[in-house]
Amino acid sequence: MFDFIQRLIGNNSAREIKKMRTIVDEINGLEPSFSSLSDSSLAAKTQEFKKRLADGETLDDILPEAFAVVREASKRVLGMRHFDVQLIGGITLHRGNIAEMRTGEGKTLVATLPVYLNALTGKGVHVVTVNDYLAKRDSEWMGKLYRALGLSVGLIVANLDYNQRKLAYASDITYGTNNEFGFDYLRDNMVIHAEQMVQRPLNYAIVDEVDSILIDESRTPLIISGPGERSTDSYYTLAKVVPQLVAGEDYTIDEKQKTIAPTESGIAKVEKMLKIENLYDSANLELNHLLNASLRAYAMMHRDKDYVVKDGQVVIVDEFTGRLMFGRRYSDGLHQAIEAKEGLKVERESQTLASITFQNYFRMYDKLAGMTGTAKTEEQEFNNIYGLEVYEIPPNRPLLRKDLPDLIFKTKKAKYKAVVKDVVERHKKGQPVLVGTTSITQSEQLSDMLLKSGVPHNVLNAKHHEKEAEIVANAGQRGMVTIATN
Repeated sequence: MFDFIQRLIGNNSAREIKKMRTIVDEINGLEPSFSSLSDSSLAAKTQEFKKRLADGETLDDILPEAFAVVREASKRVLGMRHFDVQLIGGITLHRGNIAEMRTGEGKTLVATLPVYLNALTGKGVHVVTVNDYLAKRDSEWMGKLYRALGLSVGLIVANLDYNQRKLAYASDITYGTNNEFGFDYLRDNMVIHAEQMVQRPLNYAIVDEVDSILIDESRTPLIISGPGERSTDSYYTLAKVVPQLVAGEDYTIDEKQKTIAPTESGIAKVEKMLKIENLYDSANLELNHLLNASLRAYAMMHRDKDYVVKDGQVVIVDEFTGRLMFGRRYSDGLHQAIEAKEGLKVERESQTLASITFQNYFRMYDKLAGMTGTAKTEEQEFNNIYGLEVYEIPPNRPLLRKDLPDLIFKTKKAKYKAVVKDVVERHKKGQPVLVGTTSITQSEQLSDMLLKSGVPHNVLNAKHHEKEAEIVANAGQRGMVTIATN
């Protein structure tokens, strides 16, 4: 019924894009006059726009001219001219919505339009990316364009000192990762004097890979912790007790909620083994908490999937990127429980000093926008949680890539066999193949199956971190097969 009504009244996204085309026509109409300007005259437009805003004009009033200036500067500085559909993407982002654009349609360039326009207010614009490499690359690459127009650009990555951060946030445009922006916000909330804060009020953010950051990782808490008081001996004791419990009988696991709980028989066994009368006595509250952490470590946290052991340390594997997260630790005693399970030295536990989720952090911006190749599937969540609309921006030219439907198999074994069969056939033709997996264990399982089928290949996961650049550089060569964690 909903689909029928949609067809009857027309897709909201398509209708809005149709309206935006009139603004695009206006921007295109300005192109000849802006092309004739000298570089200095083009750069002088920035001060002219700032004055007009100070005199009472709005960002929407100057949008066509500002976009035309960015397009012209991009032609000169970057050698790239924004396509009409990229202008539509820029308008969508400026209005505080999500632009869904196919891979390769130039989202990085699209962002320059609303970033420049909103930076004219002097309140700061944050461009949020998923890793340090992209933040650095985009700030240098697109930074040339902004600097040519007289705007300052900052970069927030790991290991910057206070002065460097303060300077980066004081810039008109600041590039950085979601983690760094979030942690700086937490640190700012722990300072004693306001002048010690590095961030300015949160004005406008454009989030790249918006579905990953605002949906997949939205509930991930960023935590700043300090040393705790708890002794480490109990972890070793429980690491010997927990393996003697039987899954389903002594404890139950809720895979969906990612929770685990001991049953009555499990509690009775633990009490007997620990020689205590009542696990739920107020004197044993801490022990009760540690039991849950040890159960999770034993039954739910898997080596080479959730974490790896490297140089005598438990290193977390980022479930979204497959990268090793050095220096990060699980909270609530889970990390210590894993260390005890693996027979390593249990580091002293820490206590939470400040914490926030990405969802709560990004909702504090006055205006929020995002871009990605896949947002339509989460449209309802974006709307309910952040008040964001998703607009499908049409590609500049008809898409030749075939986006095939999913294939569903009854068993994991059948699925892997089908994957290997498909890879073998494509490899014979010389087609380069990329196989995406969700864990290190899965990537190694597929690797074994491909070896038995006689297909030479490379494996890219958190264990082979050092070879990453070399593997990626060769992945597109004829006949190459690469298995990677997502």
